[in-house]
Amino acid sequence: MKKNSGPTNKVRIIAGHWRSRQVQVIDQKDLRPTTDRVRETLFNWINPLLQGSACLDLFAGTGVLGLEAASRGAKLVQFVEQGPKAYINIKNNLEMLQPGPSACQIEVTRADAIYWLGRHDASIFDIIFVDPPFDDVNLLQNSLKTLGKVQFQTKSPIIYVESTTKIENEVILENLQDWQIDRQLIAGAVKASLLKKK
Repeated sequence: MKKNSGPTNKVRIIAGHWRSRQVQVIDQKDLRPTTDRVRETLFNWINPLLQGSACLDLFAGTGVLGLEAASRGAKLVQFVEQGPKAYINIKNNLEMLQPGPSACQIEVTRADAIYWLGRHDASIFDIIFVDPPFDDVNLLQNSLKTLGKVQFQTKSPIIYVESTTKIENEVILENLQDWQIDRQLIAGAVKASLLKKK
């Protein structure tokens, strides 16, 4: 299918309440929506755990991971995005998608992800999506270092990390002493890693 070459593109929500609905993606250099293939694989991995879960979409960007989680039965989705245009785009997409899933509480916050993590209780989340700007290793490491200190309330928390394939697994796990990579997909330049507690 030919991609829209205008100032905005669209991605579709794959399944659930908003199945096949399309959302706008702003044309911004560092904004890279998770591809359909990677998203489908990720949500196949976590689908049994999604119903009634609390999800954090850190570095939300397009918001498509959080939207997919809300669509598929999460009870809470918290979006955190620093960029003003991306933040407004997530808000606009949510407005356009109304009515949303009645059982899901959705919150969108404009904030630096590391700052937000330092001031909020991340222990309530069952699933955390970590997808910082693609080649920013420091940002990825700092966010994972912060998450590595969280005493999660849930028995089996999950961290999803999307990064460039240039980033070694040892770098991803460096600050996550009690975690391991449970599943992983390489798709082009993207490394999709699902992390679970040992």
